[in-house]
Amino acid sequence: MKKTLFPPVTSSHTEEKHGSKAQQVPVIALVDDDRNILTSVQMTLEAEGFTVHAYTDGESALQGILSRSTSLAVLDVKMPRMDGMELLRRLRMRSSSLPVIFLTSKDEEMDQLMGLRLGADDYITKPFSVRLLVERIRALLRRHEVSQAEITGEAGASSSILVRGALALDEARHQCLWNGQEVALTVTEFLLVKALVVRPGLVKSRDQLIDAAYGDSIYVDDRTIDSHIKRVRKKFRRVDECFNHIETLYGVGYRYRE
Repeated sequence: MKKTLFPPVTSSHTEEKHGSKAQQVPVIALVDDDRNILTSVQMTLEAEGFTVHAYTDGESALQGILSRSTSLAVLDVKMPRMDGMELLRRLRMRSSSLPVIFLTSKDEEMDQLMGLRLGADDYITKPFSVRLLVERIRALLRRHEVSQAEITGEAGASSSILVRGALALDEARHQCLWNGQEVALTVTEFLLVKALVVRPGLVKSRDQLIDAAYGDSIYVDDRTIDSHIKRVRKKFRRVDECFNHIETLYGVGYRYRE
């Protein structure tokens, strides 16, 4: 049975404000067993125009996220009835592209690395500024919107497909194919792969990859990129165990070898 601690905004004021575009309001799933955090973060997000579904444990969150339209999920690590790691693992089994931000303890580096390896797009350490979380949410939603944008105007279907040998990236559909087989990538992983394959053979530093995937206004640790790249390689090797086209140049960065 789904359990929502705080019901989403459905007032007539919200409907009047957004009119026929109400369905386009981003829906955030907020999961944390700390009710104080849920209350303060939900109030702030709703004030910023988001709809929020809040959950106090991973089990009810899994049911709610999979049964409702959700734009982005914010997950805490340590929770009852299913921790954040298991919740993220199960979500990724169902949805490879749902943007996910992980909330971790300040000194729990392993939580951060594990979250990234499981497919989180970003993480924020506690205690955190709610304003910072809002900006991270907006940035990730922008990245997701760009990666999933439909082709409009003069752009044709072929213009959104980037082909490099056996690799094909369809930006309009957020789809990655290797030898015709789909490789399910998160928003961040897709942007990293795109940054590498645009110019095969060109070395991209970690800072350049951070800018490509996160934007130059957000700071993330270099190890975040390393964790994403490791996960990307594993995903490609699930469809081709001989995949070795993303090379590491130690002390320099990464490059895509066509």
